[in-house]
Amino acid sequence: MLIKNLCIKKANLTTVPETATLQEAIKLLEESGYRCVPVLDSTGEKFLGNIYKMHIYRHAANGGSLTDPVTSLIKNATKHISVNSSFFQVFFTIKELPYIAVLNTNGDFYGILTHGKMLGLLQDAWNVDTTGYVLTVATGEVPGSLTKITKIVDKYTNISNVITLDNQSEDLIRRVLVSLPNTVDEKMKDDIIAHLDRKGFRVVEVEKVER
Repeated sequence: MLIKNLCIKKANLTTVPETATLQEAIKLLEESGYRCVPVLDSTGEKFLGNIYKMHIYRHAANGGSLTDPVTSLIKNATKHISVNSSFFQVFFTIKELPYIAVLNTNGDFYGILTHGKMLGLLQDAWNVDTTGYVLTVATGEVPGSLTKITKIVDKYTNISNVITLDNQSEDLIRRVLVSLPNTVDEKMKDDIIAHLDRKGFRVVEVEKVER
């Protein structure tokens, strides 16, 4: 995964030094409009965590002093990835954060990867711009089901994308989402669905991708 091509580099970011006070941090957050920013050490190289606007205001509301050091309210100190991290490492680390800090191979702060960039990556992988229909096919835990489904669809058209979803329910039903290119018309779509049905694969949902 080319994280270097996706992340916002340090030079283009608003950051807070560990020597700052909460007052200085909240002033910077208000001026920038961000709800949180990275906190770096005094050298500007090491990521120490994130400082959130809401935590500073909560601290003040509870009688805390804004002259306290910014390090007193640092969060997410261990939430970071490497420029060489895999997609799954990134996906499961970033899911609860507005962004994830990215470190270079020396462990120094390189930049951040935002949710927006991740969603853009998934959109590109999903081929949304060239997809016409998405078929949701329900299938049991039968070996070879995915191969059979794709072979059927291949008889009519290329496949833009395939993803399988497991809802973890007790009925052991897996759902296969098959994206058809926007060159597929309604008749071809119906023919594909009919063919899948004849082979025992039930299409439980059809979505026409609108732009």
